[in-house]
Amino acid sequence: MKAVAIEQFGELDQLKMRELPTPEPKSNEVQIKIAYAGVNPVDWKICTGMYAGRANYDFPIVLGADASGVVSKVGSGVSNLKVGDEVFACTRSSRLKDGCYAEYVCFDAQHVVKKPAHISFAEASAIPIGSLTAWQALKEAAQLKPSESILILAGAGGVGSMAIQIAHDLKATILTTAREKNHPYVKKLGAKYAIDYLKEDVVETVKKHFPKGVDVLLDCVGGTDVSKYMNAVRPGGRLVTIVAQPDVKKAEKHNIEVFYVSMRPDGEQLKAIGEKFENGTFKPIPIEEFPLANAKEALQKVKEGHVHGKIVLKISSSP
Repeated sequence: MKAVAIEQFGELDQLKMRELPTPEPKSNEVQIKIAYAGVNPVDWKICTGMYAGRANYDFPIVLGADASGVVSKVGSGVSNLKVGDEVFACTRSSRLKDGCYAEYVCFDAQHVVKKPAHISFAEASAIPIGSLTAWQALKEAAQLKPSESILILAGAGGVGSMAIQIAHDLKATILTTAREKNHPYVKKLGAKYAIDYLKEDVVETVKKHFPKGVDVLLDCVGGTDVSKYMNAVRPGGRLVTIVAQPDVKKAEKHNIEVFYVSMRPDGEQLKAIGEKFENGTFKPIPIEEFPLANAKEALQKVKEGHVHGKIVLKISSSP
């Protein structure tokens, strides 16, 4: 099969189109003929070796863990899916090896879910990682409540776009940072207040609306700037980050709880998310398509930041 893979860690030039053996499903696995693969910041970080000390790996490494496509083979013991089912999945595993920048991938069937019927394969491939990350951050870590307020950093990105929709569904009051041109978009998703981080002091703007600070801060950005945003959280509030372990000592000084969320595949959660898309509660986020052969360019754009929505790779013609 055709796949984009790396033979060693390094710059994005390491990405090459290769011919690799087609994986076969093991017991309780399904093989997916991939139509589209989502592109995430973690992909370029894996390429450069940033995760080499955190996970086991075998070269060649095929990048990517967001997929949509059709079940092409079923392993023994699988009862929830059959050949021909249109599906989407997060295929992240503890070992970096067989990703979704490829024509086929095999994964545990319990985490592979039928695709919502009215959204496209391209739209579906943009959902799993971003939505599961936001779901686990807001529902499990923060335990966001209907009466609460939340500041979401980078609301126009892949995780942020889903976090706004999940928080809106939970009936929380949402503030988010986004460039001015993206304000109509994030407000359409459910944000009450949009803050242009390039032109406004984010903390000061938050305090205008919530003098004591917000109940929850969701960090989708990372970096040293996150500490200054702690001032936007009320004493006793919560900070959830999906990027890096937070500075616990600084959080203690601000009297706020901190949580770090490392997304995990969860078929039951993804099924619940799919149902929200099916009934119209959640809306597909904007996507930009690149062909698989242009994976390097796609990753470079993600690495540079400021992607509106999500970038996806077209692997094969949609069924």
